[in-house]
Order: sequence, then structure tokens, then C-alpha cells
Amino acid sequence: MIDEVFLDTDIVLDLLARREPFYSFAADLFSKADQGKVKLFVSSLTFANLNYLLSKQYSSEQARKALLKFKTLVTVLAVTDKIVELALSSDFRDFEDGLQYYTATEHQLKLILTRNLNDYKTAEIIVMTAEQYLSGR
Repeated sequence: MIDEVFLDTDIVLDLLARREPFYSFAADLFSKADQGKVKLFVSSLTFANLNYLLSKQYSSEQARKALLKFKTLVTVLAVTDKIVELALSSDFRDFEDGLQYYTATEHQLKLILTRNLNDYKTAEIIVMTAEQYLSGR
């Protein structure tokens, strides 16, 4: 069975912005997705965040081209009214992390990859780094 994995924005940014020393882990993860060994999910919020962040590093056109290419590797999940309500009512200090977490759980995903493990201390699903995931947990 293929793993279904939800990605926090920071993992994707590591890849697209080539952030070291995390880039290699993100690249390995997306390579596995390209080979059909893992199915990756992100929230629609991730695309808004990425466009904003990448446009600071690259031109708007380059950022959009990178996102179009990236989109072929992931399934985008909607942030719904219910997810916003859950995040607003949650104990997450960072609202964006709450939106990501509830997007994953509302779509029955059991694993989130992030570099911000402390932000998901109260998670009821598995949360790990890309490095931990790739090393077999």
C-alpha cells in the first residue's frame, strides 16, 4: 500500500526555494512521489503561502511556473468552512498550522510531514520530519 502523506508548507518550500540543509530530504520525498511510491497532499492554503514566499525570491512569473510544475506531484485539498472553524476553536497557537492539521484530519490522512514538530504537539495523528519519514521513522 502506498503511503498517503500530508505536507506542511515548510517541506514544500524547502524543495522549491532549495533551502539547505533540508533541500535533499524534500527532493528525495518528491522523487518518491514522482515514482509513484508515495502520494502527497497539500492544502489549497499552501499554494497561496508558496506563491507569496516564492515571489519574494523569484519573479511572479517564475514563482507561478514553479508552482505549476509542482502541482503535478501533489493532490490539493480544500480548506473548508468546517476546517476554518476547527482551527479557530483549537489550541493551535499558530492558526496556519491549525488549518493545515485540520485539512489533513478532515481528509482522513494519518501522517503530516513538517519541520515544526513543536507546533503539532497536540496532534492525534503521526507528525514527523521529512528526514524521519525517509529514514523509516
